[in-house]
Amino acid sequence: MTVPSWPSELPKPTRSDWQGQYDDPRLKRARDTGPPGYRRRWSSVARQVSLAIIIPRALKQVFDTFFAETTAFGSLPFWMPDPTTDGWALLSADGTPILNGAGAPLLLSARWLCLFGDQLPVETVKGPEFKIAFSVSVMP
Repeated sequence: MTVPSWPSELPKPTRSDWQGQYDDPRLKRARDTGPPGYRRRWSSVARQVSLAIIIPRALKQVFDTFFAETTAFGSLPFWMPDPTTDGWALLSADGTPILNGAGAPLLLSARWLCLFGDQLPVETVKGPEFKIAFSVSVMP
């Protein structure tokens, strides 16, 4: 089985709606006194990320088809460009972009293996556009 990829025609998630948190892999030890103690419950830790995209009506069907058919309503994994890394310029130690021979900045590339998370897509109409908010579980 090949793992599908996030549709390239869909825009990057909005920065203002991005929120991430790791699952807690710790198990708290019961103690009568003193500071709390923890141990690892499991070694693989997924990351829960809340995202939103704003799309025109023409791209709504692309998202709907991807969610409903390609991922079977969120039950199948998919590859998604990491919105915090993919497409951003590679920077030198002083913060300036590193350029290739043609003078264009070198871009970073990264992707996540995801499942749609607990928050399934929620649509909001914003004028002529749709805001679709959802969460993904980024696999370790």
